[in-house]
Amino acid sequence: MAYDHELAVALDAVEQAARAVMEEYARFQAIADAPADISTDADRLSQDFILKHLHTAFPSDALCAEETTEAFTDVPQTGPRTWIVDPIDGTRGFARKNGEFSIMVALVERGRIALGVVSEPAKERLTYAARGGGCWKRDGIREGEAPAERTLCRVSACPELAGAILVQSHSRNPDKPSPQMKALQPARVVETYSAGIKLAMVARGEADIYLNTYDAFHDWDICAGHILVDEAGGRVTGLGGQELHYGLPGAWQRHGLLASNGKLHDVAAEALASNPSS
Repeated sequence: MAYDHELAVALDAVEQAARAVMEEYARFQAIADAPADISTDADRLSQDFILKHLHTAFPSDALCAEETTEAFTDVPQTGPRTWIVDPIDGTRGFARKNGEFSIMVALVERGRIALGVVSEPAKERLTYAARGGGCWKRDGIREGEAPAERTLCRVSACPELAGAILVQSHSRNPDKPSPQMKALQPARVVETYSAGIKLAMVARGEADIYLNTYDAFHDWDICAGHILVDEAGGRVTGLGGQELHYGLPGAWQRHGLLASNGKLHDVAAEALASNPSS
């Protein structure tokens, strides 16, 4: 496979970062009312591990990451090959100690996602993919034990919105459906922190749709998870079906996100478009 070496390096970087993060997690005092924009020492520690590992292996590649790391301020943030890193996605889940956070690393080459790794260290789940190589999972990963067997991931076969499981971020008022929920009317809604977790759930066939209606977010929030869904047979676009591009100025994403098993994608996009409030 074209990206075997890059994928091996990314997996090693994420594994090292996950060990460091879990050591911090064990010592961390939970913050019950942690705000959405919270950042912790674990975020910076994780990013340091990952960037150092990637830069050592690929010194000519650009590095685009959520946190500011002084040691890499002179490294370009965009280029022909760019590593996109979210050291802890869902930091609120880390701070509240509910396990709902992930570590995400992706490589974009000339505008196309080459690979993505999403680790959920507190839940011992790992999902990864490289372009053309399928999406894989390894669960029950414990330090000092033999590597878990990898298993191929496939999206679900759910054909109708009425039977779909939709995953989204935690809502402020779970008892009051959003306009988007009213438009889609899925069978069940699952809420969790971390876009990486949500995209991995779609890739694994554990959820049928993931909906993100934020006006703006960043490449590192979704890039690694995007290729998981693609390689598992699903589809990822903006809310209106827009193709998503990575490496734009500021690493911004401004079209929302609709990820699905593919079968539900067009009907979900049409339902959202038909509801002016969504």
